[in-house]
Amino acid sequence: MTNSDASPLAGRLWLAAMGLFLAAAGLLFTWVLWTAWQRAEETRRWPVVPCRIVSARVVSERPTPNSNPAHRAEIRYEYRVGDQTYTGSRIKRVDSASQHEDNARRKLEAYPVGSETVCHVDPADPTMAVLRHDTRAALYSIWFPLLFVAGGGVMAWRALLSLSRRTRS
Repeated sequence: MTNSDASPLAGRLWLAAMGLFLAAAGLLFTWVLWTAWQRAEETRRWPVVPCRIVSARVVSERPTPNSNPAHRAEIRYEYRVGDQTYTGSRIKRVDSASQHEDNARRKLEAYPVGSETVCHVDPADPTMAVLRHDTRAALYSIWFPLLFVAGGGVMAWRALLSLSRRTRS
């Protein structure tokens, strides 16, 4: 094999490796989005149970000494499953803090202390309850990493196909 033959071979192998890498990264992000969607859908199948808001406040904290304060809505509610009373504290399954205190306060507006509402309770673990479902947006975004899977797969396929044609001739 001469030096001029090695250059196209190395280029084709590089393209195949790059295509496989892009496809693998796309698969990873597709899996992450699919998992997030499944978790959001799961709470929609949980039974609805009446609950009462016991406390609601905004908690501010600094994750590190030099960081901006993070504000989160802290809520407590009581609900009954069977003859057992439980206390829940989750608004949504995944609920993060915000640097904007007004965002945390807005979350609490729908849940004044003493009000009656409903929560969704995990039938397999009644200690787990949420007031609201997570968003389904992950499923609406799943097409984007799938483009990387398709593009990377085509890229690798074409590189390997031209490599096999070149070795045959």
